[in-house]
Amino acid sequence: MIRVTNLHKSFGHQQVLKGLTLEIPDGSVYVVIGRSGGGKSVLLKHLIGLLRPDQGEVWIDDEEISKLHGRALNRVRSRFGMLFQGGALFDSLTVYDNVAFPLREKTRLSETVIREKVHERLAQVCLSEIDEKFPSELSGGMRKRVALARALISEPEFLLFDEPTTGLDPIRVNAIHKLIGDLHRLLHITAVVVSHEIPEIFSLATHVAMLHEGVVVATGTPAEIQASPNPVVQQFITGRLEGPLGITE
Repeated sequence: MIRVTNLHKSFGHQQVLKGLTLEIPDGSVYVVIGRSGGGKSVLLKHLIGLLRPDQGEVWIDDEEISKLHGRALNRVRSRFGMLFQGGALFDSLTVYDNVAFPLREKTRLSETVIREKVHERLAQVCLSEIDEKFPSELSGGMRKRVALARALISEPEFLLFDEPTTGLDPIRVNAIHKLIGDLHRLLHITAVVVSHEIPEIFSLATHVAMLHEGVVVATGTPAEIQASPNPVVQQFITGRLEGPLGITE
């Protein structure tokens, strides 16, 4: 389980997280929704130790990670894979070398073993025979899938997705959601997904949390969130202009 308790984070005079608390069950697809700039990506960076809280705790199973450093923090990070919003592929590397990069940097596996693992992961994301292509030669959806293969290559227990379908058309959005769901069932990974894709993301989620003004204002199953009486939740998921959120961004 991932557990976040009373998390506070500010950047200068801007307070982003204001006492955020949530629990992410093992084996879940936990979707975090909310307005742009509401702290969703900041939350993900705390889960993997890229940011340290001003106040509060982040627990991964029975270990509080916010004060870990060096090898201890790297050991926790090795349990995670992350798909960044833009994919974060290296433009100068081929698809094969992008996916192989974590294994070459962090392990002593032979190139033969690395090749087997790279091809296995590319096949899992429905990409084959594109080893020598560069990111610039791929469609947006293909780049996302290559980035996902790279995130999976180290066999993580937890996989974080920061807006995995940004910039994709509706067909590719649904394809990426289906792929995440298929991989979750196949690999039994705990997935945390930040998304604005309403209502499509509800078909993927097992649990949903909505962030608003730096705290969690609602949690539950997708059905419970969609039936929530909270006017903030209802305005966000329906996209209405009128309501406590004002004009959505």
